[in-house]
Amino acid sequence: MDLQEDFDRILFFEHARKSAEAAYAQNPLDAENLTRWGGALLELSQFQSVPDSKKMIKEAISKLEEALAVNPEKHDTLWCIGNAQTSYGFLTPDQDEAKDYFKKASGHFERAVALDPANELYAKSLEVAAKGSELHMEIHKSSLSQEAPSAGPSTSAGGLKSSKKKKESNDFTYDVLGWVILAFGLIAWVGFAKSNMPAPPPPPR
Repeated sequence: MDLQEDFDRILFFEHARKSAEAAYAQNPLDAENLTRWGGALLELSQFQSVPDSKKMIKEAISKLEEALAVNPEKHDTLWCIGNAQTSYGFLTPDQDEAKDYFKKASGHFERAVALDPANELYAKSLEVAAKGSELHMEIHKSSLSQEAPSAGPSTSAGGLKSSKKKKESNDFTYDVLGWVILAFGLIAWVGFAKSNMPAPPPPPR
């Protein structure tokens, strides 16, 4: 995704967040609006530092929980909150704490799948959450190994091997997190397309 696309998406979802906030003041019991608000926060969380991203994801979870309190059978909200919890899990270094988030996410995805069994995206999300702890371990292991200073100059064979390994670890990390982010983009894109707002640029494939 290039910088212009990033900028366009930030502007769009910031506008969406403000619109949802204004609509909430008029009707705090609109589950669709609360889901859009949560979706906008999830999209915006991608462009923040890790602490700010986690804070924004927590806020998104809060809005999505409000939506579920209004309509517990709203499967797109269940899916969205599952994605928020999966993402928060990946951003949490502590393995046990992350595991709790993956477990909560799986519960929400299972309910979403039960309500809409034909939805392949829901099933895929459940699969990712089920492997969450394993993927989490790989991601955080690779980030720790990147922080460790490599022996010898980087021009040495060892240095080149280390760089290659680091690149593979990075690619793996971005594949996993990229899938989660794509999921956010899809739910938000579909959600806003249903509303009276113009659709944001479609997520990259």
